[in-house]
Amino acid sequence: MDKLEALSSVSRLSESVIRVLGQNPGKFTLQGTNTYIVGKQRPFTLIDTGEGREEYTPLLESALRDAGGTSSDSGAADVSDIVISHWHHDHVGGLPAVLALLRRLWDARNVAAPFTSPRLHKFPAPLAPSPHNNLPAILAALPAGSYTPSPDGTPFHDLHDTQVLSTGLRVLHTPGHTVDSICLHVPQDNALYTADTVLGQGTAVFEDLAAYIASLRKMLEFGRAAGARVLYPGHGPVVVDGAGVIATYIKHRLEREAQIVGILKSPPAVADEAWTTWTLVGSIYAAYPESLWLPAAHGVDLHLRKLEGEGVVKRVGGEGKDTSWVFVAQV
Repeated sequence: MDKLEALSSVSRLSESVIRVLGQNPGKFTLQGTNTYIVGKQRPFTLIDTGEGREEYTPLLESALRDAGGTSSDSGAADVSDIVISHWHHDHVGGLPAVLALLRRLWDARNVAAPFTSPRLHKFPAPLAPSPHNNLPAILAALPAGSYTPSPDGTPFHDLHDTQVLSTGLRVLHTPGHTVDSICLHVPQDNALYTADTVLGQGTAVFEDLAAYIASLRKMLEFGRAAGARVLYPGHGPVVVDGAGVIATYIKHRLEREAQIVGILKSPPAVADEAWTTWTLVGSIYAAYPESLWLPAAHGVDLHLRKLEGEGVVKRVGGEGKDTSWVFVAQV
């Protein structure tokens, strides 16, 4: 896995939590998507489903069999609730295979009672059209009876901020990475599942910086108040110093913002021309290969959009990386 720290495919993190890797390592997924089985006995809660790799299903099956053991709960479903942290494919793409597995495990135990299908949960949020969003197609293809629909007949039971699920998990709506991103407080572990808002290694990407920083501050405040010291991320290893890492995320973003504002206050690189997104990137990342500048431009642009919304900077022309900006107010 290159320079990535290797993680076990199945790891028991505590008496109540087992992590199962989604078997999809990569540049953006690190060691792969972390999915979590929460609970001490059947029925468990499953957080996220990976992206649907064939190698993941037998690992999840083995983990559920071992977790369920031979206790008297054999008449209970293996999983009563599946919580999806956000719409990205590497977290929801495995849903069809997981639902098929749960039905197969139930039938294998020859339980006389009818199959108790799991409830599916996600935070409701309007998603901008995207060629990468295959969630509607996934849901449309799910067989009837493989899940318990919501009261209004839709697949997902809507989550809301501060909601406490029947399993004891508390929901925090933490938009920024995506508009529907959530975190989950796992009280028995003094832990916070952070999905892709905070990773176990490196920094996270985001689509709305203002919302993202607000969510980081919300997580930091909640963690301190609730004693949630440990982070269970959507990618990468467990984070022991949760507050320290979240604070570092915030500090890094504010330092980058201050750097951008500082440059905009200075004379532009070319006399009589305004700073553009691209010339800002060239100044900030001058020590880095130009091959990295284009992806960096996206992050700089998100910073500029936040500053524009706060009235700190103003766009004065151009489009894309050639958008020109001027400083208009003190931060």
